[in-house]
Amino acid sequence: MPVSEPLLVVTHTGAGRSDDPELEAALGVLRERCSVEVQATDGPGELDGVLHRAGSRPIIVAGGDGSIHAVIAALHRRHELEGRVLGILPAGTGNDLARMLEIPLDLEEAARAILDGEPKPTDLLVDEVGNVVVNNVHLGAGAEAARHGAVWKERLGSVGVGKVNLGRLGYPLGALMAAIDPPTLRVRVTVDDELVTDVDSPVLQVALGNGASVGGGTELVPDANPFDGLIDVLVASPAGRLSQLSYAVRLPFGAHRTHGEVITVRGRTVSVSGSEFWCSADGELYGPERHRTWRVEAGAYSMILPPGGESGATA
Repeated sequence: MPVSEPLLVVTHTGAGRSDDPELEAALGVLRERCSVEVQATDGPGELDGVLHRAGSRPIIVAGGDGSIHAVIAALHRRHELEGRVLGILPAGTGNDLARMLEIPLDLEEAARAILDGEPKPTDLLVDEVGNVVVNNVHLGAGAEAARHGAVWKERLGSVGVGKVNLGRLGYPLGALMAAIDPPTLRVRVTVDDELVTDVDSPVLQVALGNGASVGGGTELVPDANPFDGLIDVLVASPAGRLSQLSYAVRLPFGAHRTHGEVITVRGRTVSVSGSEFWCSADGELYGPERHRTWRVEAGAYSMILPPGGESGATA
């Protein structure tokens, strides 16, 4: 990208990083070679206003996976995503998308990667009601853990002072609750209209990957590739407590695919229907649902990648 091209940097004030010294240092790196406008947003209304004034400038998202999801979702809703160039200053907690794209997690290094990198067409998953998935979406055990965790995070967030509180224990507690009483889904999963599993087989987890990891590096769908025009699908159906425990133990190490009751397939359209389920999409939780269909939009936008940062993520 031309180093003299003006940039729009979008931050999220709710994430607590808009006045971060590390972010200020990264902005200083960008300003050495580019004109930079910084806009802090706190909610969809403010974000829409900022995007309305963005023009054709590349948009640099200073934030985590949730912030990136919010910007891309808003651009898609506004029909302004096609042809758009985006970059990431990974100022979040998990930064799973940045990790997969080999974007440096150090903000100053990430800023240099933006200046020296090149945009690459990147896929997006979209469901039938227009919700987007930038990284991955999963339902079953992981979504239930997130649902329980959100409740505990809110309850414990008031125990402490400011950012130093017990809210961070919410998600481990949610995962523990899901492990003690794992959900069983009765769903029909089809990929490109081919049946993968039906309602007569209980399912522990279904995951759709555009990107590979969740939770700051856990490779849920390890082979997912946001440049190949395909959705990587994982269906886990471990029967019995020991089999479920074996799956859970392997998951943090990305070894769950070797479990004997896991199916992995790829396709362009994925449908899930049956008993009620919750979805966790890029960390955003919604539901309960009984039917969802996702399709891949190949090369929906372009992401600035660092020089040589495409290894393991090329088509």
